[in-house]
Amino acid sequence: MTTAPTPVPTPAATELSGGAGASGTATPVPRRRTVKLRGGSWLATVPLFAFFAISFGLPAIAIAIGAFTLSSDAETGAGTFTTQNVTDSVQGAYWTSLLSSVKLSALTALIGTVLGLPIAQAVVTSRFRAVREAVLSASGVLANFGGLPLAFAFVATLGNAGEITKLFHLTDHGWSLYSFTGLTIVYLYFLVPLMVLSITPALDGLRVQWREAAHNNRATTLQYWRHVALPILFPSLLGGYVLLFGSAFAAYATAAAMVGATVPLISRSIADALSGNVLVGQGNLALALSLDMIVVAVVVMAVYLPLQRRSARWLS
Repeated sequence: MTTAPTPVPTPAATELSGGAGASGTATPVPRRRTVKLRGGSWLATVPLFAFFAISFGLPAIAIAIGAFTLSSDAETGAGTFTTQNVTDSVQGAYWTSLLSSVKLSALTALIGTVLGLPIAQAVVTSRFRAVREAVLSASGVLANFGGLPLAFAFVATLGNAGEITKLFHLTDHGWSLYSFTGLTIVYLYFLVPLMVLSITPALDGLRVQWREAAHNNRATTLQYWRHVALPILFPSLLGGYVLLFGSAFAAYATAAAMVGATVPLISRSIADALSGNVLVGQGNLALALSLDMIVVAVVVMAVYLPLQRRSARWLS
C-alpha cells in the first residue's frame, strides 16, 4: 500500500490560508501604514481665504472704520471717532432712500420668485431637451443683462417716446417708465431669469417617488404642491428670493440712467455723497450708508442660512 506524499505548502497557499502556523492559529498579515497629512486639506483653502480676506475683509473693515470716523483735517486725513455719520444715515432723505431701496428690492424679488418658479418647473418637466437648454442659456444671458444697455432698451420701447408707448398711447393712461412702477418692471427683466437659474437645481432634486406616493394616496396636483413640494422647496425658494433681493438692492447703473433722483435709492445716495452733489466732504457719510446696506444683507442672510441646511437634507 503506497502512502501519498504530504504536499508542501507554497507561499501562495500560505497567503490564502491566512498564514496558519503549526499551532493552527492565523498569523495576521501586516498592512501598510499610510500617513495622512491632516493639514493638507486646509492648505488647499488658503488661496480662497486669502482672496476672501483681501476682497471682502479689508473693504468691510475700512467701511466700518470710516463710518465711525469724522474727518477733521483734509490734508492729513486725521479724524476722530463719532457716531454722527451713522445717525445721519438713518435720518431724513437718507432714511427715505434706504426704505425705498428695501421696498423696491423686496417687491421685485417677490414677483421674480413667483414668476420664476412656474417657468423653471415648465423647463424641468419639458420632454424636449432643446427647450431646456435654450431657456437656461437665455436666462444666463438675461440675468447678466443690466446697466446702461438695459436702461436704453426700455427707454426706446416704453419711454415717453418709446415705440410701444406711442403704439398703444400708454401716456394717456398715466403710464410713466420713470417711476417706481416702471423701475419695478425693468428690474424684473433680469430678476426672473436669475430666479429660473437658481431654482432649477432644486426642482431637479424633487424625486418622482414623492409625486407617485401622493397620487397613490389620492392627492391632487394642488395638494402635492401644497403639502409636499412647496415645503421641501421653501428653503430653496427663500434662497432664490435672497439672491434676487441682493441683486436688486445693489443695482445702480440701471436706476441711475433711467430715473435719476426721481426714485430715491440708497445706491444713488451713496454716489451723491461720494461725488459731492449735495454736500462736499461727505465721504464718511457714504461709508455709513454702505454699512447700512451691509447690515440689511446680513439680516437677510441670517434668516436664509438655517433654512438652507434643512432643504439640503431633503434634496441630497
